[in-house]
Amino acid sequence: MVNLEHPELLWLMVPVLAAGIYLIRKGAKKGLIISRIVVLTLLVIALASPYNVMSKVSSSETPDIVLISDETSSMELFEQQTATELYESLAANTPTNVVKLSGDSTALGDTIVQYARGDNQIVIVSDGNSNKGQDLEDALVFARETGTTVYSVTPELQVNDVSLYISGDKTVVLDNEYQFDLVVQQAGDTPISYQIEMYVDDQLVRSRIYDQEDNSKTIPVTHIFDSLGAHTITASITASGEDSHPINNIFYKTVYVVPKPKIQLITDETSSPMANVLLNLYDTSLNTQLTDLENKKAVVLDNRNINSLSGSDVQALKDYVSSGNGLYVVGGDSSYDFGNYLNSSLEGILPIYSKASEWKGGRNVVIVLDISSSTINQSSTATESSVGVQGNPVGDEIKANAISILRNEGLRSANVGVIAFGTEGTDVSNGLVYFGVPSNIERLESQILTLTPSLTSQTSLDSGLSIADEWLKSGTGELDVIIVSDGGIADYYTQSIEASKKLAEQNVKLYFVHILSTATMYRDPNTRLIYGESLMKAVNGTYFQIQKGERVNLVFDELQQSDTNESIDFAVFPLVKYNPTHFVTKNVNLSGNITGYNDVTPKPGADRLILTSTGKPVLTVWRYGLGRVASLSTDNGKGNDNMWSTQMYSGNNSKLTSSTMNWLIGDPQVEEGAVLEADDTWFGTSAQLKLTMYDEGIPTIELDGKDIDLSLTGKNTYEATTDVGQVGVHYISGYPIAVNYALEYRDVGVNPKLAEMIKANGGNTYTKSEAQALLLKDARENSQKLIKETVSQKIYFILAALIIFLLEVIIRRLREIKEMKEQEKKMQEVTEA
Repeated sequence: MVNLEHPELLWLMVPVLAAGIYLIRKGAKKGLIISRIVVLTLLVIALASPYNVMSKVSSSETPDIVLISDETSSMELFEQQTATELYESLAANTPTNVVKLSGDSTALGDTIVQYARGDNQIVIVSDGNSNKGQDLEDALVFARETGTTVYSVTPELQVNDVSLYISGDKTVVLDNEYQFDLVVQQAGDTPISYQIEMYVDDQLVRSRIYDQEDNSKTIPVTHIFDSLGAHTITASITASGEDSHPINNIFYKTVYVVPKPKIQLITDETSSPMANVLLNLYDTSLNTQLTDLENKKAVVLDNRNINSLSGSDVQALKDYVSSGNGLYVVGGDSSYDFGNYLNSSLEGILPIYSKASEWKGGRNVVIVLDISSSTINQSSTATESSVGVQGNPVGDEIKANAISILRNEGLRSANVGVIAFGTEGTDVSNGLVYFGVPSNIERLESQILTLTPSLTSQTSLDSGLSIADEWLKSGTGELDVIIVSDGGIADYYTQSIEASKKLAEQNVKLYFVHILSTATMYRDPNTRLIYGESLMKAVNGTYFQIQKGERVNLVFDELQQSDTNESIDFAVFPLVKYNPTHFVTKNVNLSGNITGYNDVTPKPGADRLILTSTGKPVLTVWRYGLGRVASLSTDNGKGNDNMWSTQMYSGNNSKLTSSTMNWLIGDPQVEEGAVLEADDTWFGTSAQLKLTMYDEGIPTIELDGKDIDLSLTGKNTYEATTDVGQVGVHYISGYPIAVNYALEYRDVGVNPKLAEMIKANGGNTYTKSEAQALLLKDARENSQKLIKETVSQKIYFILAALIIFLLEVIIRRLREIKEMKEQEKKMQEVTEA
């Protein structure tokens, strides 16, 4: 396909055509004018600089290598000569430069970005714990996109080290259970034991011995603060075995305790289990009607019929929530589908429709795309008429068919995810996304178009199917996996069979869309069928063969309809966490049942957190303006004959109410006076301060008697960056900030995600001996790059114009000569007569 560098110059054709038409109408020779128009048109096209994009593979026996030697403090645990010996091995055979990192911070991501040029390769000798500057994973993605392959070499661990830190919120509510985590890491992987002592404001609250077998252990701890203001949690660890750095054995965590947030509970059941939870944890005002919302962080509507709210009440709630506050709407026998919410103005705020779902279950579809090296090297010409992807023959056909599937009308209300596989599986879509939102479809199409195969990647279909299995194993309704591949799965066929059978056992329907090419028509020796067809036969799936330019036409089955709400007869409905990573659910160990619910349907864009085991929504949330809204479609656990959910408010389940309210409240700080916010920091890392002025006055804060300079960053908002000082607890105008050991000492040992990140971006991870034997060989293979070059096509249009012009001149001249000879002959005949 010919592209134009300056397509705007094609407008010059307009005056050329206009002049030609004018001259023809004036009686000029039509043939001459047409030939001149063609010549000038070709010259205009040449002027617009036409070009083609050509691909070629380049390689080098002496690839340019940059060796990044991590010599920061955390590397003292490892063998020290690894980088030096590896450099000597590489430099003897190929150009190699060394970059050394030192000090109490590791800017590994920044260094990779700095030295990734696209025509070189990078080797990092490091523990992979990057703690300054650009994120390591983002840096590896950047290097891959520029064409630089990054490898890692892991030095041998010489001594063990144990570190401790505390993770948790800074702001704590008075008399509420505060949960934080003690995180213990060790560099090695042998079993260890240690004692942890924890103090709150110099009072010992915990002393216990723990055993640990893994590299990391998280210990959840709870505490209730009964006084306002600044408090300090201090934890120390004493290991029974080897522990190289004592500096990371003590950790300080400061918290700032604020009064209970004010909320308003609108209810007729003031003694319900839910009301008791709210009254205990928050400054709760009880009313039967919506009253003054000033200084209230959230409003709870408990089992309210729509008739109990006036139009002005609903408008007040809309303004209240959209300005940054929270709304919690609790169900019951007088709300939602029993309270005439459907199509009401109140329903406009809520994340649900007050009507039963039109179907039970749903459709969950995972598209698994082949981006292995075989999709580059095979001969097939892609012609994409509806999507517009080009450049890589078979790979373009795979992308085009995948996008065609995304646009299938049968997926309009489905949850769809995309996985790519080469040497390993890659989550492209970040899980399943709802296709009722057009922007989600557009985003996935864009992500598919950016997929690029590696020249050295294998066809590990099983790795992609394993991710699909994780996504679908707890799914309900129709479950589909669609494989789009060139069919070159022979090397991993046995593993792919096992992964496919595992999916089929979970009632997942499998489809194989085989993009035919010259290199992937190999057959299973047992069945004599093409591998993709044989795979589908083994799991009773569906196989398609697609020629170049064709698009697969998938027809999905109609979803099972549920006739009425009475079609399911259950006495109890077990509760299930549908989204266990949300703030509301992540620390809640939910167990129990409900005996009734309001039948509602989540709106597009809402987040379902809790469901019944039959798939009915129980807790659904979303954001409205600057605020947050939660819909609980069961009741308050009241103790009369109509109670539905008493188990939700007892034991650990009661945390669901408090976590929902805390999410709705957001920042529990009282919005009055001057409010200072700042996280604890690390030695050598500046603290980021934020001051909000809710009252008039001059904003001033000070550290050790010295004022800190503030910068106005928003309305009544000021920010500052300051070096707080040495390790310990410091106070800025009474607000506590802890400074702990340098961040370099927190993450000890090898980053457990390093090898995975390196592999996902085309590199390998080695030990020192493996690197000396294999790294240069792999670097030579990976020096093969698919380079796209622009080739000018201007000369062809100029030559065509010249040839047409010369032909026209020659033909015209020959005609003139012929006419002259005929005239001379006639004159001679006249003379003779």
